[in-house]
Amino acid sequence: MSRYVLRVVSLAAALGVWQLLTSLNVDLWLRFSQFPTVADVARAFADRVSGGDYWTDLTDSLTRILTGFVLAAVLGVATGVLVARSRLAEDLLGPVLEVVRPIPAIALVPVAILLFPSNEQGIVFITCTAAFFPVMVSTRHAVRALTPVWEEAVRTMGGSRWRILGSVVLPGALPGIFGGLSVGIGVSWICVISAEMISGQYGVGYRTWQDYTIVNYPGVFVGMVTIGVLGWVTSTAVELLGRRLTRWLPRTSYVPGGRPRTPVSAVPAVPVAVRAEGDSQKQADAQQQGRGDTDQEARDEHFV
Repeated sequence: MSRYVLRVVSLAAALGVWQLLTSLNVDLWLRFSQFPTVADVARAFADRVSGGDYWTDLTDSLTRILTGFVLAAVLGVATGVLVARSRLAEDLLGPVLEVVRPIPAIALVPVAILLFPSNEQGIVFITCTAAFFPVMVSTRHAVRALTPVWEEAVRTMGGSRWRILGSVVLPGALPGIFGGLSVGIGVSWICVISAEMISGQYGVGYRTWQDYTIVNYPGVFVGMVTIGVLGWVTSTAVELLGRRLTRWLPRTSYVPGGRPRTPVSAVPAVPVAVRAEGDSQKQADAQQQGRGDTDQEARDEHFV
């Protein structure tokens, strides 16, 4: 509870500093006199929420994000596993992916306008492209970092390739996959807002740009706050889903004011029966070695 209180206090402190600098019209090096105050943004936010356009923009942006992100997650995980597991796929797809990957997704807006018949499909394409490469790269590295012993153990027990994929590759790569998904959802928000500003109709980015063109700065900040909250909610949802699906991973519990403490479950204790069995085995080995030395001495005497 103290951690949540501290987070709320830090957010309230940031808002307080914002209100203080803008209400006093502080102009030192940064010109805070041009900024709207927190109260102005709050009033504009209340007016915007009471209208229907705000919820229409919110629904359109969320639909575009979820559609593009789900497509990017499926295609990114499949491509990452394929490239990491197949040399032929790496030779065929690797050069193309590495050439396209450095291109910013927002630079593909002209391509999307020329390629797709509607702006809606183009925005989904840009969102999918933005999230695809972080997911693909994280999946590829996570699959290549897996311990080969796990796969060899499944092969020894007669497991097929599909069994290895479902029992070893995907579960073992889940932490890396969700790391890429967490990065991809943030990049998707950046690109979808930019695409809406350029070629969208409705959406949070489109409305924010319209407020800027008519010099409605409180409305611009309403759009920025909305984008930040939506991005935080979606990123938190992805991280919670990742923790839920990787509960088998050892977790580190942090002691306030101290060093991280290793959980007891992460250090397996040796049962007493196992220790006793090990001691008995050591004694038996010692006795066997002693008998072997005695037999060797008897053979030496016989030869003499």
